[in-house]
Amino acid sequence: MTCKLLVLISGNGSNLQALIDACASGQLNADIVGVISNVPDAFGLERAKRVGIPTAVVDHKTYASRADFDAALLQRMQQFDADLVVLAGFMRILSAELVAAYAGRMLNIHPSLLPLYPGLHTHQRALDAGDAEHGCTIHFVTADLDGGPLIAQSRCPVLADDTAQTLASRVHPLEHALYQQVIAWYAAGRLRYANGQAVLDQHPLEQPVQL
Repeated sequence: MTCKLLVLISGNGSNLQALIDACASGQLNADIVGVISNVPDAFGLERAKRVGIPTAVVDHKTYASRADFDAALLQRMQQFDADLVVLAGFMRILSAELVAAYAGRMLNIHPSLLPLYPGLHTHQRALDAGDAEHGCTIHFVTADLDGGPLIAQSRCPVLADDTAQTLASRVHPLEHALYQQVIAWYAAGRLRYANGQAVLDQHPLEQPVQL
């Protein structure tokens, strides 16, 4: 059975494009049923429209409060009837109520080796700390910012002459491959969320899988 994906974006949508390509090629047994952005001119919306994926905009700037925005976003999300919600560069903090509605059915990718560097500017923070390695992490979304159960990570070395931009350019391909793998696990019924933990092949993950 094909897994129905709903992708939330705020920007360029490079992770979205990688998922579009993986679904189209049959590498991923999934179907993107919709793309929602909180930014009306996000280029990721154009990527979706080019291949006929339905899109929607819920512009956070048009709502008086975060609660109002989240209520409108949740209503729009539910109209797509997705099996799994994929956050792909979605730059809004979601309320506990919205997250609870998709408990165990919402993934996020974060450009750091969590629990290191939740939040923004992760590449520069890794450089400032003198880290030898950097990378990305996929986790189930909970009400804690970048704090849900960790599922998988990919790593790359930090080079002596790296800038935040060069480091980001090497992390992006890792993100694309990692998201595809984790979504494939979910689509195949191998990955689930139970008792506050990520469970892969019936085994609770004490540490994220390194890929």
